[in-house]
Amino acid sequence: MELNILVDNTTIDKRYSSEPGLSILIEDENTKILFDTGNSDIFLKNAVKMGKDLTDLNYIVLSHNHIDHTGGIESLIEYYADSKIDPFKKMSLVAHPEVCEAVYKKFKDPALLSKASLSKFFHLKLSRKPQSLGPEFTFLGEIPRLNNFESMPYGRRERRDESNLILDDSALVYHSKNGLVIITGCSHAGICNIIEYAKEVCDDHRVVDIIGGFHLLKPKMHQLEGTVSYFGKLKPEAVHACHCTDLKSKKALSKVVNIKEVGAGFSISY
Repeated sequence: MELNILVDNTTIDKRYSSEPGLSILIEDENTKILFDTGNSDIFLKNAVKMGKDLTDLNYIVLSHNHIDHTGGIESLIEYYADSKIDPFKKMSLVAHPEVCEAVYKKFKDPALLSKASLSKFFHLKLSRKPQSLGPEFTFLGEIPRLNNFESMPYGRRERRDESNLILDDSALVYHSKNGLVIITGCSHAGICNIIEYAKEVCDDHRVVDIIGGFHLLKPKMHQLEGTVSYFGKLKPEAVHACHCTDLKSKKALSKVVNIKEVGAGFSISY
């Protein structure tokens, strides 16, 4: 499997552009997946620079509905229209059912497209339960929140009054011969909760790598300490923390795991 970071908050060199967002292209012999679309059309421009074709995707996976992960979906649709190709209905869009609901934080973070709009272009596969995406990939669906140090309310739903835990936050897992590669968007569900659920769903406790956002931005001390302790026991082969993971958290994690550099333009094969 080959994984390419199309957009991230940082870049690996000056050829690529960056923005506060995340988009990852994942492909093996049988399956091609676009995981999130960043905040704008930058992921498309970087894909061209990397020589990557986005016209033959099998799946578009949205980790959750925040605009820094879904903001580029309209640009992708326009790109297909301008290219005079018709991939619509051939591709499946995979996400949690709440991905189309608006969230309020300090400002309104709208769901850019409704289910009705998305269904005009893609075959929707919205589910709270895990989904198999080809023989080697699993979308985790809704992540159980089980530990006592990763509770992170973040805004509220448009149609709710209560605090929202971003229940649509999910992740993707690649089943390698050596164990699991876990690909995350923002980890609002808690990176440790995500890893534990991936191990349970995939019936494999070997973790090769975790790559993506860990939502460790000025975390509370008990959250950071709990996360570092968990990773110290987990002992994955490598960790590629990016997007919403600050330097203090990376330094803390580097004491117990092998933290690797990552950014837009980064590629790795498993």
